[in-house]
Amino acid sequence: MAKIEKGKGQELYIKAKKLIPGGTSLLSKRPEQLLPENWPSYYSKSKGCHIWDLDGKEYIDCSMMGIGTNTLGYANDAVDEAVMKVVRDGNMTTWNCPEEVYLAEKLIEMNQPWAGGVRYTRGGGEANSVCIRIARAFTGKDKVAICGYHGWHDWYVSVNLGDSDALAGHLLPGIPTGGVPRELRGTAIPFHYNDYEEIKKIVEDNKDDLAAVKMEVCRNFGPENNFLQKVRDLCTKYGIILIFDECTSGFRETFGGLYKKYGVNPDMTIFSKTMANGYAECAVIGRKDIMDAAQGSWISSTFWTERIGPTAALAAMKEMERIKSWEIITKIGNENKRHWQELADKYGIKINQWGIAPLAGYNFDSKNHLAYKTYITQEMIKKGYLAGNSMYACIAHTPDVIDGYFEALDPVFAVISDCENGKRDIMKELEGPVCQAGFKRLN
Repeated sequence: MAKIEKGKGQELYIKAKKLIPGGTSLLSKRPEQLLPENWPSYYSKSKGCHIWDLDGKEYIDCSMMGIGTNTLGYANDAVDEAVMKVVRDGNMTTWNCPEEVYLAEKLIEMNQPWAGGVRYTRGGGEANSVCIRIARAFTGKDKVAICGYHGWHDWYVSVNLGDSDALAGHLLPGIPTGGVPRELRGTAIPFHYNDYEEIKKIVEDNKDDLAAVKMEVCRNFGPENNFLQKVRDLCTKYGIILIFDECTSGFRETFGGLYKKYGVNPDMTIFSKTMANGYAECAVIGRKDIMDAAQGSWISSTFWTERIGPTAALAAMKEMERIKSWEIITKIGNENKRHWQELADKYGIKINQWGIAPLAGYNFDSKNHLAYKTYITQEMIKKGYLAGNSMYACIAHTPDVIDGYFEALDPVFAVISDCENGKRDIMKELEGPVCQAGFKRLN
């Protein structure tokens, strides 16, 4: 097959790396994480699960769908029409937009019986920081026990200020701590998902100083041995705030928080990513007494009050409820997992699957797993698909799209099988460097 043609996107990224430290502001969008030297990088337009690059070439996105933001597909008509009305009528004024009140009512209603207050941000990392600020303000305590990925801010990255690379199991090995005050050492304590004895010891050893236990409900695998309820009971016993970070998991397997699937209520939660289907809107939701503590802390930002975010969220949530989008994408995700395993079995390849169904993926059980992932992206992009070793499902991933994706993926797995069996050399099949390792999580 012909090699990938260099296009305007690759040229622009070369320029970007000279102007923007890291090339782009999101690690997950760096070409080095996907297909170094050959990733188109930039888009001109998008619709459904289709993206057009700067050269006008069309691709089907069977990868991360805006890094998990667009479960209703790109440029969803219902959401965009609501947003365009806001653009025409004015997005920002001296007064507040009424939509922020309507959205708060909706979020509190759907998180009964425990929810009583809402605050907004426009990014998941800052929502996590707001959450921690409020929890500390309410309890008067400083320490936080964490499990999972919770953003880039000082309070979280301070975990790596100790003697060990504590975040290596949560994110990436070697997360740097440059610019994080050394005085924050020991204020965030990591624990492993499903290890109840570990979190119990952390809580008991730090009960006088621990403001919150903060964790993702589920990411790569679910709770075992009633883990979530045990953590809930532990936090209740010691008066510690339990925070479920649902930035990524919200609105995927359920309408709202994934915690509903397991029947364990938090004291606070965070929604981001797909809540507004690609528009910037995040919400911190909590018990009323806890959220009222925000009044005793300085938590304020101009663009947290713009109108597009809450308007998009209300429109997206209305559309989700209308079509039950979470059921659609969960079904797609489960079908993907079944087909990936069938392909692996067909070619005698060992894979390990991970993730809740709408965010599912797989790793090759091989020393060459990153090279194989790179090869998949390289070959699939030639066939018009953005693909790696995972798929963030959206409603635009129709049966025809999925069938075409797996038809294209089949011969790619055949080559990988040959490489595993020594018939080919995967390094000779690649047209550029091997991609960098991406995020990994303890849950």
